[in-house]
Amino acid sequence: MARAIMLQGTGSDVGKTVLVAGLCRAARRRGLKVRPFKPQNMSNNAAVADLPGEAGGGEIGRGQWLQALACGVPASVHMNPVLLKPQTDIGSQVIVQGKVFGEAKARDYQGLKQSLMAAVLDSWAKVGEGADLVIVEGAGSPAEINLRANDIANMGFATRAAVPVVLVGDIDRGGVIASIVGTHAILPDEDRATIAGYIVNKFRGDVSLFDDGLTAIARFTGWRSFGVVPWLKAAARLPAEDAVTLERLAEGERRALKVAVPMLPRIANFDDLDPLKAEPAVEVVFVPPGKSLPADAGLVVIPGSKSTIGDLLAFREYGWERDLEAHRARGGAIVGVCGGFQMLGRTVRDPDGIEGSVREAKGLGLLDVETVMEPEKMVRNVTAHSTIFQTPLSGYEIHMGRTTGPDCARPAAIIDGVADGAVSADGKVFGTYLHGLFGADAFRARFLVGLGVSGAGSDHRATVEAALDEIAEELERHLDCEALFSLAR
Repeated sequence: MARAIMLQGTGSDVGKTVLVAGLCRAARRRGLKVRPFKPQNMSNNAAVADLPGEAGGGEIGRGQWLQALACGVPASVHMNPVLLKPQTDIGSQVIVQGKVFGEAKARDYQGLKQSLMAAVLDSWAKVGEGADLVIVEGAGSPAEINLRANDIANMGFATRAAVPVVLVGDIDRGGVIASIVGTHAILPDEDRATIAGYIVNKFRGDVSLFDDGLTAIARFTGWRSFGVVPWLKAAARLPAEDAVTLERLAEGERRALKVAVPMLPRIANFDDLDPLKAEPAVEVVFVPPGKSLPADAGLVVIPGSKSTIGDLLAFREYGWERDLEAHRARGGAIVGVCGGFQMLGRTVRDPDGIEGSVREAKGLGLLDVETVMEPEKMVRNVTAHSTIFQTPLSGYEIHMGRTTGPDCARPAAIIDGVADGAVSADGKVFGTYLHGLFGADAFRARFLVGLGVSGAGSDHRATVEAALDEIAEELERHLDCEALFSLAR
């Protein structure tokens, strides 16, 4: 089995995913065969990963896909064996080793977790095969001791797999000393003994100003510091995994083209917008509930959804349907991706109650199509061809449901020889099941020209790779990486 270390956080969104990605890239630059691992993730931003021995693919968290990219290896379902995709405030779809396992409410899932530990440990063994180092990411915080008994994401895994832990605290949100010292105080002795030290993340300004803070943490915990990481600007060029990030993206710098994206309650795969965000002439605005879609937007993108009918009803409740109709009347462009595509049609039907109790909902009516939800889930990486601009595309599909209707006679793309999506008669509205289409550089350039702006002509994949290199360099400057990697066992 490969040597391993694990990063756990004092809370959610402390920056663990980016730190693991950066450390994976730093280890790779040292010539190590490194792999990422996250026992349990909760996110509706999923990626399609290899499903060994089977056709198609399986689902993992987008963060582990990014970390695999940092390692220079294909993503595998074993890098994130348990993925929870929230469908309601109290329930999630459970993905185990890439496949749909079932659905569970939060309380019921607590009793299910120990039965999933076998799958976690099986994947753990597979990820370590042939690797020199595995860098593990926890979920949430080990300080959630109310969940410790059945834990598979943090200390439950670390103690079973005998992996040393480094705690990550976020100084940007304030209270980092209390969060680190408090975690030390609240953990049981066995769990506390697995922690070898800590990292302070997201520091702005002169790091020396925190010297007394490091002294205080050492006095209260006895833990060593592996370093203080500054605010990593390059992280903004990486795909975001959690919807909490969108709260910081509601407003941006004014640019030539404004793209409005409604923040659906169960928004999924919103990293589809990242290539547009990276364009100098484009301002992507995520619109929260209670706010109108901006009248000066040239493009509205309705993104993916984990609960199409529920989000369609919310879209209407928030008043966005009126805004979208006004946008359409002004000649604005509209794109729907996956669940967003389904919403653009005349109706969405769910006869088997796959998504919930509502069996049918009126769509937004901007495409002459209808969608019927079906039990079988399409999960695959694909290569495709844009019928709109005659350019190559690549991406992935993750959806349940089949869409048909007259506007499908004008497909948006051809995927593996099969028509995908639909385009309105005037070409102003189109929908597709293809995630990642804006990452296709030639397509994005032609698409933006059609909206009156020039793209930068950048290579989006190269932009992400460069950001990973930059983050690795920053971590090598500010962390004792040699000590971290030597800690692995």
